[in-house]
Amino acid sequence: MADRLHTPLCDMLGIEYPIVLAGMAAGGQAQSTAPTPVKLVAAVTNAGGLGVMGDNFANLDELDAGIKELRSLVGDRPFGVDFLLPAVRAEVTTTNKEEIYAQIERDHPNHVAVVEELIREHGLERAGLGPSEPMSTDLLNRKIEVLLDNKVPVFAAALGDPAMMTERAHDQGMQVIGMVGAVRHAERHVAANVDIITAQGTEAGGHTGYISTMVLVPQVVDAVAPMPVLAAGGIGSGRHLATALALGAQGAWVGTAFLTSEETNIPDDHQQQILRGQSSDFTTSKFMSGKNQRSYNNAVKQAWADSGLENLDMPLQGILQEPFTRAAKAAGRYDLVGNPSGQISGMLNERRPAKDILMDMVNEARDTIEGLQKHL
Repeated sequence: MADRLHTPLCDMLGIEYPIVLAGMAAGGQAQSTAPTPVKLVAAVTNAGGLGVMGDNFANLDELDAGIKELRSLVGDRPFGVDFLLPAVRAEVTTTNKEEIYAQIERDHPNHVAVVEELIREHGLERAGLGPSEPMSTDLLNRKIEVLLDNKVPVFAAALGDPAMMTERAHDQGMQVIGMVGAVRHAERHVAANVDIITAQGTEAGGHTGYISTMVLVPQVVDAVAPMPVLAAGGIGSGRHLATALALGAQGAWVGTAFLTSEETNIPDDHQQQILRGQSSDFTTSKFMSGKNQRSYNNAVKQAWADSGLENLDMPLQGILQEPFTRAAKAAGRYDLVGNPSGQISGMLNERRPAKDILMDMVNEARDTIEGLQKHL
């Protein structure tokens, strides 16, 4: 009998199981704390899913080296790379973050005052800005060139609009995944000629929208048919995967569940927040990056909420926070560093190898589907 979990998406991507690792990236692009380091991506791919690597690299040379290392671990098996292509952002015209920060100080002194007060309140030694280049159209184009040069099989845009690169991607056989949080976003991605759409509900960790997975997925499936859809947001077990298939998705995009794996590089404090936290501990805010983002509650989120200020646009909000975030990391105060994770955390309580996480989802999904057929 054919495997009940083998969907057309599996044939399209060349994978055994319809499970895709979300390409999560650390704030500040620090590979030492990468949510999806090469070893995790390789573990998911080699277990039969599609591993997707987040952009956890300080520069393009490191991105290039990371892709090459990943290919050496997975051989001919498919994999993906994910980074943000925000459709709405503040355009920066310099690579000098000191100049950008000085402009923020002039234009938004009250925002800077919040950051300085956080540094004083928590007894931190103010840190400088990080070495990573600020997001710009030029930088995004250069990142795309690295993917094309390496003939990466799959590119995922976890935020924004990949229209700027889909034609070039298709010219060399690269498949493109676009992520959406509303039907109107899905229609934009269809116009951009993506191959697969991820419909991500608000339950998800990291950058996310406002509509729940249960409501969003079937709307997107209907709106973009026959294009395949991945369901995302609040998916961490086989029961969730079976539900995603019942909603019309052909697979699942899974993030937070793999943050409990042995292969992830997130700080132990953050992994413990996920393993011990309740779903209500993970809330949304725009003050981490400038875009709506779900993460673990901490004093920094509360300070920004109490400030009454509006967030700055991406990437300015992230640059604004760097002196504090880097200071907190240097002091080992990861309780003050953003931990983008989803509400599924309330169901996760064990650290395990990524292969075991994936296979338990597969086996439970099969059992769930068979159980429904048997009892209904």
